[in-house]
Amino acid sequence: MPWIADLFQHDSVPHAMLVISLVVASGLVLGGLKVAGVRLGIAGVLFSGLIFGHYDLTINAEVMHFLREFGLVLFVYAIGLQVGPGFVSSFFKYGLRLNGMAAAIVVLGALIAVAISVVGEIPMPVAVGLFSGATTNTPSLAAAQQVLSSLPDVDGGTLKMPGLAYAVAYPFGIVGIILSMLLVKRLFNVQVDKEAEDFARHQRQQAQIPVWEDLVVDNPNLNGLTIAQIPFFEGMGVVITRILRKGASEVEIAGRDTPLMSGDTIRLVGEAEPLRRLKILIGPDADINLQEVPGNLLGKRLLVTNKAAINQTIGKLCLRYGVTISRVHRPDVEFTPTSAMHVHFGDELNVVGSQEALDNIEKALGNSLEALDHPQVMPIFIGISLGVLLGSWPFYLPGVPTELRLGMAGGPLLVAIMLSRIGNWGTMTWHLPKSSNIILKDIGIVLFLACVGLHSGDEFLETLFNGSGFYWMACASLITLLPLLIVALFGRIVFKLNYLSLCGLLAGSMTDPPALAFANNLHGSAAVSLAYASVYPLVMLLRIVAAQLIIVLVN
Repeated sequence: MPWIADLFQHDSVPHAMLVISLVVASGLVLGGLKVAGVRLGIAGVLFSGLIFGHYDLTINAEVMHFLREFGLVLFVYAIGLQVGPGFVSSFFKYGLRLNGMAAAIVVLGALIAVAISVVGEIPMPVAVGLFSGATTNTPSLAAAQQVLSSLPDVDGGTLKMPGLAYAVAYPFGIVGIILSMLLVKRLFNVQVDKEAEDFARHQRQQAQIPVWEDLVVDNPNLNGLTIAQIPFFEGMGVVITRILRKGASEVEIAGRDTPLMSGDTIRLVGEAEPLRRLKILIGPDADINLQEVPGNLLGKRLLVTNKAAINQTIGKLCLRYGVTISRVHRPDVEFTPTSAMHVHFGDELNVVGSQEALDNIEKALGNSLEALDHPQVMPIFIGISLGVLLGSWPFYLPGVPTELRLGMAGGPLLVAIMLSRIGNWGTMTWHLPKSSNIILKDIGIVLFLACVGLHSGDEFLETLFNGSGFYWMACASLITLLPLLIVALFGRIVFKLNYLSLCGLLAGSMTDPPALAFANNLHGSAAVSLAYASVYPLVMLLRIVAAQLIIVLVN
């Protein structure tokens, strides 16, 4: 069957597609193999590409360059959409201290990489590759390669060095993060179950998840005032959803124009602390549960998927359809809305009203899982276009003689974070369903890693066994371990940081999913994921910029 041999030898589109597909498929199989309890995961594609490249089963250089950059853009754009919605809230609510420590890990790692290059007489392109591989951060490798290619007198051999160093450093990068977690656990004799209990107790104390209270109106100053005339409800983020008139037998829906009378029983929905304070102003707890009182009111969760409903205010929806919207659920957050708040595509609204009112507002909102799971394609490419423009925009830092760019890694990432915060632009939504986001992200990263492996594979084994590969590996272990251990010890001793949160911080500071998976296996607590998500966006941007600075300053 000579045509198969020709397919592997000729520089054609089918040849390129076949090679890339085989590299990705075999790499994912390789990444799924467990060695000493650790999997390479998605990085298996890189090593598969190195094997193919070693045997000269590669593709056209220009096609490879395009696929690598395109894959990178897809990956970081999907990452930005994923972390963006909860980034600002998690940063200020949970992450000021965590992000400070994560930034310290990035800075320490970059300083060690520079010191290794200067003192250890390692070429700068190798040092930046070790920095990216030792910290398991692929976008920083891409950003470094872009800056390196823009420098004068850089040949093809030099451009391969970061990829080679990255591949040499990457395996210990994964193991080193896990090792640092285990060392801290052993050093402080950590009891993981106790740490999880402590975290859960702290979360309960700080909880801002909406709850409900049934209170009796006992303040004569409220008698006859409508809900809209009582300013502290809206000001404290509390909604009145139901009311049982004194002496009545059926519950009614409460709207902004509903007057309160002494002896009425009302249901309030909001955060625990405002409800506790309102109890002093309104009256005591009711001795009945309004949920159990007969009435024609029902509750239902409805999804905003109709384009016509996007950007409508909560107050307008309630007034038009005669319902109360007591809670809004968005990715990673649940809150009590104000009447002036706009709804976004994908919001899940907790609506209370009669059956007829619920039917009417359901038609208006859409409530279609199919529409929610079907992404809008145009916003993806608009966002990528804006990201490419931002990434190509040069900027300067004081004391740095050369212009810097966020590049194809930083630009799309930053734009995606900003767009995800906007949520909607008219009827166009930046929301990307979780399944679509995962596909976009995974396709992007496997394309990038496959091309990096194919590009560097012809020299990898020679560098590892006959060159300086093991010396590079030893230097990379310093970049991995020293910053993690220094910051981990500081966080545990000085800040008394919860161990599970510390593990999430360490995994997030290296943007490393295998380390996150290992930390999550220690306990099912949300502490790990919260810390990881809090530091991930900032760390990603810092590593991209740091890799560029290493090249510019050390070169």
